[in-house]
Amino acid sequence: MELVNSGYTWKMDPISIYLHIPFCKHRCGYCDFNTYAGLDNLIPEYVDALVDEIVFFAAHKSQKLNAHTIFFGGGTPSLLTISQIEKIMNAIGDSFNLTADMEVSLEANPGTVDFEYFSNIRSMGINRLSMGVQSANSIELKILERQHGYSDAILAMEEARRAGFENISLDLIFGLPNQVLADWKENLIKAFSLTPDHISLYSLTVEKGTPLEKQVKNGIYPYPDDDVAADMYEWTMDFLGENGFAHYEISNWAKISGGGEINLSRHNLQYWKNKPYIGFGAGAHSSIGGYRFSNILTPRKYINQMSEMKPNKFPRTPTSIEVQLIDKEVAMNETMMMGLRLLQQGVAKNDFKIRFGQDLEETFKDEIRELLKKELLKWGGDSNQTLLLTKRGRVLGNQVFMKFV
Repeated sequence: MELVNSGYTWKMDPISIYLHIPFCKHRCGYCDFNTYAGLDNLIPEYVDALVDEIVFFAAHKSQKLNAHTIFFGGGTPSLLTISQIEKIMNAIGDSFNLTADMEVSLEANPGTVDFEYFSNIRSMGINRLSMGVQSANSIELKILERQHGYSDAILAMEEARRAGFENISLDLIFGLPNQVLADWKENLIKAFSLTPDHISLYSLTVEKGTPLEKQVKNGIYPYPDDDVAADMYEWTMDFLGENGFAHYEISNWAKISGGGEINLSRHNLQYWKNKPYIGFGAGAHSSIGGYRFSNILTPRKYINQMSEMKPNKFPRTPTSIEVQLIDKEVAMNETMMMGLRLLQQGVAKNDFKIRFGQDLEETFKDEIRELLKKELLKWGGDSNQTLLLTKRGRVLGNQVFMKFV
């Protein structure tokens, strides 16, 4: 299926589906995501609205789209009951052609899940977990205002394995206030000992308007030290590389199997390759058919808007706002920004030529020349036809990405 927009043909690859579950028991002090605490009473109505949006989308397209990944994100998706998850999964199954090798992920916070829950979601097709561990240190968990302890993470991993999950990712945060390299080493080594299949690591950003920003401004905590965070990142690259993990994306590592395969996140790969995805739920984002758009932010407004079922032009739904045309220039820039995050795949000349009908080196001549000179990029891959970040470029990635804004 192809959609033509502004003289540029957008090939409709198999899509990815994101489901935003914005509810939390407690909103962590560093979080600036579209999440809400204390609104659990809205969950049943919200799930109904989410299902209605999926069904609406399906009813307003000429044919079923092929989908190969589903991701329940949040928020805390594990706050949904088994019957609510089943209802959503059934709606997706009725609305899309699902590939036989679907990757279906669910974010879960330690302390909110148990063996019975894991067993039930596994039986309905969820085959990948993303566990928000964040730290193994009780003081750091307090700074982050997480509601679990590291013992909860240990138990959650044990019970998920017992329930049959063979693809589990752990999320951790480094570069916290007062955190030194030795603290981070201990955190990562403890997380590694849980034998995850995938690890996502993020440097803490003090986001505007968050409780953490207020605490930092008031002197309760110091600003994170960027130089120390860079040391942590460089040590992490060495440690995980020496212990059987492939650094395949700037913030992500995947375990290398005995056969040399890596257990990467196929859903996130869709974003990094700048391929189409549709987001359902409050504040969810979509990029499909040459347009980018997002949904109304708050759960109550989302529920109300969806209940009115106002018509909208495919692929948008009644809750869609902030529609943006993605022209060829924007698409090329975004393909560079996202593709260069993929450390092994990068951006290949041939792929770029096939997709955009232009030569990569001619299109970004000045940017590439400057970044090669600064040793932030290099040519690699087969016959040196692929543009890749250098090791230095991984640490200074933002300097590279800003060239393509």
